[in-house]
Amino acid sequence: MAVTVEPEQFDLGSVHSGLLDCIQVNLAVLADHHYGPGAHLRLGARLDFGSWAGADGLPTVDPPLTAQLTTATGLLGLRVASRERLTRGELLAALRKDGGVRYAVADAYLLPWLPYHRHAHMDHSFLMAAGPDGWHITDAYRSDTAWGTATPGHWVLADDDLAELKSAEVIELVPVGARPVDALPPAHTADAAAVAGYLAAYDACADRARAVDQLTVETWLLARARKLHAAYRALFARGAAEAAAERAHLRAWDKVVEQTYLAHRRVSRGHAEPPGVVDRLREALAADLTVFGGSHPTASPAAPGPVPAAEDALRRRVAAVAGAVLGVPPAALLDGSPFDSFASFSSFRLIEIIERLESELGTEFDADDLVPANLRRVDDLCRIAR
Repeated sequence: MAVTVEPEQFDLGSVHSGLLDCIQVNLAVLADHHYGPGAHLRLGARLDFGSWAGADGLPTVDPPLTAQLTTATGLLGLRVASRERLTRGELLAALRKDGGVRYAVADAYLLPWLPYHRHAHMDHSFLMAAGPDGWHITDAYRSDTAWGTATPGHWVLADDDLAELKSAEVIELVPVGARPVDALPPAHTADAAAVAGYLAAYDACADRARAVDQLTVETWLLARARKLHAAYRALFARGAAEAAAERAHLRAWDKVVEQTYLAHRRVSRGHAEPPGVVDRLREALAADLTVFGGSHPTASPAAPGPVPAAEDALRRRVAAVAGAVLGVPPAALLDGSPFDSFASFSSFRLIEIIERLESELGTEFDADDLVPANLRRVDDLCRIAR
C-alpha cells in the first residue's frame, strides 16, 4: 500500500481519540471541525447501560450503527442528510462527482491503514474525500491491538489500495447547530435486571473461550465509555473528593480490562481460566452507581503499601523482563513503581510480561494467582513466581 502524509484537512489534535470507539471517533472529528475543540466531549454527557443481541448469541454493549448515529448526531448537532450502502465503485464515483467528504463505515478487515487489516472483522468508521493525488482518508481512531497500534492520521490511497473494499455504509452529515450544555447530566442509573441478565449470560456460557474472548471487547467498550463520561464531567466544577473517586474508579476499570484480556489469553492458550472475570465486571458496574450516581465516597484511594527493599536475583530478573517489555530501565521498576505508571503500559504489555517471565523462569503461573493484586509491581510477580 502506497501511503503518503498529506496536509491535514481536519485537525485531529483536539480529539480525545483514546476515549472513543471506532464509530464515535470520526463523528468527533466532524463535531470539533464544525463547533470547535472539545465539542465531541458531548458524547460523554450521559452514561447509560444498554445491551443488544450479539451475532454469536451473547449480549453486547456495542450498539448497532443506527443507534450510534441517532445518539451521537443528536448530541453533536450533526444531521444525517443521506445514508446508503454503496459498492466501492459507487462510493468512488460519488466522491469524484461532488468533491465532498463522506463519513463511511466498513469492515476493518478490509481497510489497509488499520492493524485489523486481514486480521479481524468489525465495523469501523473513517472520513473519505477525493483528491487530485488519490483518495484522502482521515481516521482519528487510537487503540493498542494484538496486531499493532492504530494511530490517528491522514492517508492518501490509490485505487489499488482500496481493491479489497467491496462496499461501505456511506453517510453525509451536515451541521445543524449544537445546543449549549451548561450543567452536569442527570445522575447515572442502570436497570438492575438488565445488568443482571447481561452478566448472567456470560456466567452461564459453557464455551468459556468464546465468552472470555467477547468479554475482552465488552470491558474495553465499557471502560472507554466511563472515561469519556468522566472527561465530560471534568468540564464542570467538582469537589476534590469527587474527582479523586472518579480517578480511582477509572483505574479499577483499567484493571478489569487487563484482567479480562489476561484471562482470554490464558484460555486461548489452553490454560485454566483465572477466577473472578465476571465478578470483577459486576463489581465495576455496581461501583458506577456510587461514583457517577450522585453518592460519592469522601475518602481518597488508599496509598500502596511498602515495597520490599531486598533486590535479590529473582527481583532483578523480573525487573529486567518487565523493563524490556515496557522500554524502561529495570531500576525504575525496582523502586516499587507500578507498571501502569508508565506511558508504555497496556493490557497487551502485561500479557507479554507474564508470558516472557514464564519462558524466562521455566514455569507456568497458577491461574488462581493471576488476579489484579498480584500483577501491579515487580514484587507482586516475585511472590507468585517463587
